[in-house]
Amino acid sequence: MNLENCPLCKGEAEIFCEKPKHLFYKCNECEGVFRPTNTYLTPDAEKAHYELHNNDVNDVRYQNFVSPIVNAVLQDFTSNDKGLDFGSGTGPVVSKMLRDKGFQIENYDLYFENNPELLTRKYDYISCCEVMEHFKQPLQEFQLLHSMLLPNGKLYCKTEVFKNQKPFEDWYYKDDFTHVFIYQPKTLEWIKEEFHFSNLIIQEKLIVFEK
Repeated sequence: MNLENCPLCKGEAEIFCEKPKHLFYKCNECEGVFRPTNTYLTPDAEKAHYELHNNDVNDVRYQNFVSPIVNAVLQDFTSNDKGLDFGSGTGPVVSKMLRDKGFQIENYDLYFENNPELLTRKYDYISCCEVMEHFKQPLQEFQLLHSMLLPNGKLYCKTEVFKNQKPFEDWYYKDDFTHVFIYQPKTLEWIKEEFHFSNLIIQEKLIVFEK
């Protein structure tokens, strides 16, 4: 079997999980865990999968789920600062909750709010809630996110980080076919160093990169 190199750091990889429907490699350099490209869903199938998500912006449970990002933005920034919800999905609840507080935030989503002009602007903060695990080209995506941040800006991410909570083969998060790149703590540290973020905070329900 010809293993693919890591799509984040280009390091060599080894087989990490080999199940009939869920083959994953692990990078020996940054410890990113990723699906081989020939197992990706087509764009149409991926969009159809996202459309199944029941993301009602008024659902209190959904609001509670994204609240770590929302609360961090409310603490760190003001209504004069400009934000972007990158990968806002079918129900942009982060934007809804921040706009309710008078904040200025735009929505961008590859499938549902695809306005490329937004990707040419600069922002004080960017929300990336349950999005980075979908990055097929994580190096390019983080290059883009870093470039859009103003000095002293913050990138707020939410994803499930693999910390050996249980055997990877039994971990529920890998079962979503659109989850193509999984991060470990060392992977996040690699991103910090590669893009010269000044700080990285890894909490249970929130990851923050500071520029």
